[in-house]
Amino acid sequence: MEKIIEILENGGTILYPTDTIWGIGCDATNIDAINKIFEIKKREKTKSMIILVESEKRLQDLVDVPEMAWEIIDLSEKPVTLIYDNPRNLPKEILAEDGSIGIRLVKDDFCKKLISKLNKPLVSTSANFSGEKSPMKFSDISQEIIDSVDFAVEENLEKISEYSGSSVIRIWNNGRIKVIRE
Repeated sequence: MEKIIEILENGGTILYPTDTIWGIGCDATNIDAINKIFEIKKREKTKSMIILVESEKRLQDLVDVPEMAWEIIDLSEKPVTLIYDNPRNLPKEILAEDGSIGIRLVKDDFCKKLISKLNKPLVSTSANFSGEKSPMKFSDISQEIIDSVDFAVEENLEKISEYSGSSVIRIWNNGRIKVIRE
């Protein structure tokens, strides 16, 4: 864990298991690291990436959380990413064109510990090239992606993901919601 934190603090990228699929991650406040992930994935910079947080407090430090969001988080059986307006303390490079950000409050113990020790939100984007199928297990990740990151976490290498991704719900401060992906 200490080696992973050191890599992230120094602007590195990692491959890691999330509460859904394997992801490519970095410190969500480090612009250079975020740009490295766009390059690794061969992804257009106009496409936003989501971030993971480990606590309600960190979520509230980044966005105003509408009451409806808490209900969705509490009631959701599968991991859920909520898209919020007007994030704070995040670089524009990680935001959507409309200035919003997708954030998932993780329940996975490994991710919680990692984010807590880093003490910053973590980028989470699927460990694949843009447009390709998401990796359900470590062995689904292309060697080129593995070779491109600074560190591959050795946790849950054999585990097959229960979810091919999280639900994605757009939520506005006025309580309006829109399901983007179930």
